[in-house]
Amino acid sequence: MRVSFSTTSEEGSCLIAMVSKKGLEKKSSSSLFRLSNRVMQKKIFKAEQNDTLFLPYVLGSKSEHLLLVGLGDPKEISAESFRQAAAAAYKQLEKHSLSSAEIDLSLCVSLLKNTSALVQAIREGLILSRYHFEDLKEKQGNTKPVKKVVLTGIKPTPEIKTILETGQILAESANFARWLADHPANLMTPSILAQEVQKKFRGIKGTQVTVWNREKLKKEKMGGVLGVSLGSSQDPRVVIIEYKGHNQHQNKNKSPRPLCFVGKGLTFDSGGISIKPAKNMDEMKFDMCGSVAVIGALLAIARLKLKVNVIGMVGATENMPGASAIKPGDVLTARNGKTMEVLNTDAEGRLVLADLLSYVSEKKPEFIVDAATLTGAVVVALGNVYTGLFTRNQNLEKQIRSAAACSEEKIWTLPLDNFHVKDMKSKVADVANISSTPGAGSSTAAAFLEHFVDKNIPWAHLDIAGTAYNVSNRLPYCRPKSASGVMVRTFVELARQYVR
Repeated sequence: MRVSFSTTSEEGSCLIAMVSKKGLEKKSSSSLFRLSNRVMQKKIFKAEQNDTLFLPYVLGSKSEHLLLVGLGDPKEISAESFRQAAAAAYKQLEKHSLSSAEIDLSLCVSLLKNTSALVQAIREGLILSRYHFEDLKEKQGNTKPVKKVVLTGIKPTPEIKTILETGQILAESANFARWLADHPANLMTPSILAQEVQKKFRGIKGTQVTVWNREKLKKEKMGGVLGVSLGSSQDPRVVIIEYKGHNQHQNKNKSPRPLCFVGKGLTFDSGGISIKPAKNMDEMKFDMCGSVAVIGALLAIARLKLKVNVIGMVGATENMPGASAIKPGDVLTARNGKTMEVLNTDAEGRLVLADLLSYVSEKKPEFIVDAATLTGAVVVALGNVYTGLFTRNQNLEKQIRSAAACSEEKIWTLPLDNFHVKDMKSKVADVANISSTPGAGSSTAAAFLEHFVDKNIPWAHLDIAGTAYNVSNRLPYCRPKSASGVMVRTFVELARQYVR
């Protein structure tokens, strides 16, 4: 789909007008102003967020169709309002098999002071909405693809044209993350995931992808990853993506410390010996969504050529109840030498992350941020609206919250206290993988991870179990039973804060 600017309307397309509850401004064409006001007065169209009204003809317009899209209360409008409105519009274009459309930005540009943010959000909403995972269907849908969307009504300055490109890169990177996670587990094994990452980053300047197989993992003493993988016939992989953007642009003698993003990559999680209930177990292919958030973010950072050095590390394995699987009571040794008592094999993601966090701590980075679909407890606490944030570093918390606010991905800070750390003590090892005290499961999981991070390095943990998939009920640019690509935008924005 091509999105471009134009100074004139095109004949035969669909005119899209984004409308707040106050209605269109009088400077819009008189016929369009009267029509929109009339349907709103008669309550045929209420202009609530993502409301749509499709009309076949606009008097005095070159367009064959008119699509009104609601933005809601003008006092509450943000860039996310336009991202969602663009998604709602795209779905209507698909529904009516229209291949082209025009969005007149002059009708709504006054509703958001930041025109660049408005343009970027619309671009993202269109591309995110276009994503369908239909690779495995013999017939890939009956909808006619939208080929062209023209933006009119504003002057396309060089800055705005660049922003349009930024929106495209962010959305395409999130869609790649979704595409990886949406594959069934038999078609996205740890080795296939590693191959897809290598293929995607090939030729992107400043990047290097390193893949560790089982033998390399043994040499690197990655006891958590290896232990979790024992019950599966699929060998584990650790994928390290390095992007050196600072060295590409500035003097090589003074390269800053890297930023580190770490992702849990369980390509399928049956729970192992502590097996999960059968209902909805198919969704455990999404237990790799932390890893794809990191992969998508690194892809966007590299494509945007940000002047910053970044390391992304993901641990990919299956958690299966095979004959060699770890058992409750087993003890594993993480890379940093700490021993971990496995009291529940379904608390496996933290065992994988333990190795990764230990490794990236050795790189002495500016910060470490990990993302994982780690606990059901965070879903109980925050639903599928907010991602849980855990950190003791106030400065890093402020930076992440700022990045999330700018990206309009919702996060909520949850407690991480010494009480939670004490609850993770083991009688036979350095630490147990589940708490000795009921409740606060997300906080105690974060407390477990804290044991594997250098105390001198700012670190934060993001539990995305509620926001990583099945969020189409609140985000129209996400599909049902599909990954969301959550945290890709936030991670990229966090990296922007360190551009020098």
